[in-house]
Amino acid sequence: MIDSEINPITLEIWWSRLIAIADEAAATLLRTSFSTVIRESNDYVTVLMDADGETIGECTLGIPAFAALVGRATRAMLDRFPASTWREGDVVMTNDPWIGTGHLPDIVVVAPIFHHGALVGFSGSAAHAPDIGGTFKEGPTELIEEGVLIPPVRLYRAGELNDDLVQLLLANIRLKDIVFGDIEAQVNANEVCRRRAVEFLEDTGEPDFKRLGRAVTGLAERAMRAAIAGLPNGVYGGAIEADGVGDQPTRIACAVTIAGDDITVDYDGSSPQVAYAINSTLNYTRAYTIYPLKCLLDPFTRRNEGSYRPIRVTAPAGTILNPTAPAPVMARHLTGHLLSCALFQALSPLMPERVVADSGGAPALRAHFSGRTADGGRFGQLLFASAGMGASAERDGLSTTAFPTNSGAGSVEAMETVSPLLFLRKAFRPDSGGAGRQRGGLGQDCEILNAAATPIQMVLLGDRERHPALGIMGGGAGAPALAAHRDGRTVPMKSRSLIQPGESVTLSFPGGGGYGPPADRPVAAVETDLKRGVVTTDAVRRDYPTQALALGLK
Repeated sequence: MIDSEINPITLEIWWSRLIAIADEAAATLLRTSFSTVIRESNDYVTVLMDADGETIGECTLGIPAFAALVGRATRAMLDRFPASTWREGDVVMTNDPWIGTGHLPDIVVVAPIFHHGALVGFSGSAAHAPDIGGTFKEGPTELIEEGVLIPPVRLYRAGELNDDLVQLLLANIRLKDIVFGDIEAQVNANEVCRRRAVEFLEDTGEPDFKRLGRAVTGLAERAMRAAIAGLPNGVYGGAIEADGVGDQPTRIACAVTIAGDDITVDYDGSSPQVAYAINSTLNYTRAYTIYPLKCLLDPFTRRNEGSYRPIRVTAPAGTILNPTAPAPVMARHLTGHLLSCALFQALSPLMPERVVADSGGAPALRAHFSGRTADGGRFGQLLFASAGMGASAERDGLSTTAFPTNSGAGSVEAMETVSPLLFLRKAFRPDSGGAGRQRGGLGQDCEILNAAATPIQMVLLGDRERHPALGIMGGGAGAPALAAHRDGRTVPMKSRSLIQPGESVTLSFPGGGGYGPPADRPVAAVETDLKRGVVTTDAVRRDYPTQALALGLK
C-alpha cells in the first residue's frame, strides 16, 4: 500500500518534484563543467538523498547505474564522518574505487542538507574527470600507477575551501584548470540541489524527508518485488567469455536465483582477479547487475534506493568481479559492462520475449587522445562513441546506441575545437549487426586525423576483438571491434600507441548480436536493409541464403 499519510495525488506531485530537483542539479553540472566528458558525453549523475544516504530522487539523464553508487559512497562517508560532525557548507569528496564508482577518474562529491538546523539529507554527484594523474600501461600494473587516490576528505569545511587539499591534488594531475573546474561544477550542482530541497521542505511543510522517503522508496521496492514475484522460482545460470588480456580470456559466470520476490546473483566461477586494469570492484559489479535487471524487470517505475533492495549481488573475494585492493581497476568497465550479457543469456529461457542479445557496446570501447596543442598547451580528450545494441524479439537492435552505460559521443565538433583532432569520417558500419530474425544494431567507423605538428598518444581500452557480441535465441554474432591505421596496421584494443602528424586511425565499433534464426527474417526486411546500405550483397548471400534467392541474388 501507498503510505496512507500522503494523498496519492500529492505523493505523485512531490515525487515528480524530487526528480526535477535532481534534474536541475544535472543541468547546472552540464552548464558549468569544463570538460567534454561531462557536458558532451554525459558521464555523470546527480542525486538527492535522505539523511541516511539513500537516494530518493535521481536525475533522468547521466549514468543511471551510478545513482546507487553515490548512495553507497555517502554511507561510507557517514562511517568516516558521523552525522553529528557535518556542518552547513561542508563538501566531502572521494574517488576510492571500493567506495565510489569503481575507478579513480570518477569523483564523488557529497554535501549535507540542513533544515532549521537539522541534517535532513544529502546532495550528491559523480562525474568522470578528464585526468587524474597516473599513466596507462599495457602490461601488469598497480592501482597506485593509475592516478591519485582520494580517500573521503573534506573539500570544504563550513564553507571554507581546503586549499591545501586542492594544491596537493592539482600538483599530481596534468589538466589542472579543467579538472578543478569540473569539481567546482559538481559543488555547484550539489548546492543547487541543496537549495531546491530546502525550498521543497519549506513549501510542503515537511520537517525532513523521512515520511516522503519511506513512501517513494516503498513504492519503488514494491514495484520491483512484484515484477520478481511474477517469475517462477529457480536457479538460472549463464557464462560468457571476454578477450581478457594478452592471450588469456576472462570468464564471467553467473547464477541467478529467484526466490519469491527476491533475486540473488552470484558470480562464483568467474575468473580470478588479474594484474591488469580490467578488474571490477564489487560496488561496480553490483551497479551493473542491478541496472540491467531493472531494465528487464521493471523498466517504467522511477528509480531510487527501493529499486535496489530486492536484488542481492555476491562474488567471491579475489575474483575479477570482487578484487581485493589495491588491484588495478582503471578499465573496470571492460568487465562490468559485460554483466548484462551474462544475465540476459541466463534469463533468456525464462523470458525470451524480453531479453536482448549481446550489445557491441558491452563493454564500451574508449579511446583517450592526449598531446600538445599548437600553442604548446596540453590536451586530453576521451572519445565516447557507441556500438550497436543487441536485437530483441520485437525489433532490430538500435544502431550506435550505448548500453548498458548511458554515455554518448556528444559533438565531435566540440572535441575538434579543444584539440588538434580532426574527424574525417563517422559513419554506420555495414554488415556489423548480427544476422537474425531481428538484426543486431550497427556499429560505426570513426576515422580520426592528427592535425597537430607533433605525435598524439592514443590509449585504447576495449574488448570484443576476439569475442564479438553473441546472438540470442538462434541469432548470429555481431562484427568484432577493430582499430587500424590508414596503411593497414592494426592496433590492439588494449594498447597505447602514437598517431604521427598527418596520420589517421579508424576505430571500427562492433555490432550487436541478432535475435532468432536468420532464416526467419522477412524477405522485405532484408531487401530494405540492402537498399539502405545496412548490409551488402555478399553478406546477404552468406547470412540469408533463402532470402537472397527470393531477391534474385546469385
